[in-house]
Formats: sequence, structure tokens, C-alpha cells
Amino acid sequence: MNFTELCRLRESCRSYDSEKEIEENILEEILECARLSPSACNGQPYHITVCRGESAQRVAKATQGMGMNKFASDAPCLIVISEEPYVKTAALGAKVKGIDYRSIDIGILSAHITLSAAEKGIGSCILGWLDSDKIVKELSLSGKVHLVITLGYPKENAPPRAKKRKEISELVSKNN
Repeated sequence: MNFTELCRLRESCRSYDSEKEIEENILEEILECARLSPSACNGQPYHITVCRGESAQRVAKATQGMGMNKFASDAPCLIVISEEPYVKTAALGAKVKGIDYRSIDIGILSAHITLSAAEKGIGSCILGWLDSDKIVKELSLSGKVHLVITLGYPKENAPPRAKKRKEISELVSKNN
């Protein structure tokens, strides 16, 4: 499949087969694509923590405040993305330009993870509703948690949904 087909295929999965684990070699391929994602000054100012089993269940609970993300408990694998310090050049650039490069880098990393997963038939959902303090404590992390990504095989009876997106004319302007 080409990249455009992959972008059309990938969606936020909210219905996982909780009995079907992701094979270790497939998870390693997804993580390698994550490792290769670009970041400001190649600094990779984040840490990836893979949670399975009881650890995944405890992290899922930390994403379910106020009734949100109930499906996270069915995902057999959760990827926690926490921040790490900038490299010096990226820290200087962030301060001088007033741009949060770390958040941009984490967004790019998340895209690599979710698109790599989709290519392999693995569903994913990026969760921003979470209790960072609980997850940091649970996993003994050194930095704030930005995102949690659920990963797992979608249930067979969960057909793809139609994408709801703005028209290209609403998103793009061209200047010559």
C-alpha cells in the first residue's frame, strides 16, 4: 500500500480484540519506525514506555477520568510518551523562537507510531485525556506524560468509519 492509501486507512480504533496480543516482532517494527521519526536537532526529547498486562491496565485507568476512553482497557498494549530534556541547540531555539519543539516532535513521533501500526493491521488511538501525575508515578518516569497511544488488533466486527474531515479548500491556501 502506498502512503496515501495508508493515510486513508488509519483511524482511531475504539474497539479492540483484548484477547489478541501484538506479536513481539511487529511491536519492534513499530518502535523502530518511532525511533526513526525526525525531531528538532535530532534531539528526540521524549521517552517511550511500552505497557502490557497489568501495567497497561493501570495506565488505561489513568486515561479514563470522567468516563473518557473506556475502550483503553481493552487495548493489549499502551504506549506512554513522556518528555525528556531538550538537547542544548533545540532548547536554545525553543527559547529564542518561542516554539515548543518538544510537542511538535512528540506529534511527529505519534504519527510514525500510528501509521506504522496501521500498515501492519494494528489499530491505534492517541489519547490526550490522561492523568500525567498518576502515570508518572505508576511507571517511575522522570518527565510529564504528553500522550498515551493504545495499540491492538481491532475487533473483527468493527468496520472502518467514514472519515470526517474539512474540505481541502478550507485547510489550504496557495500564494505565488
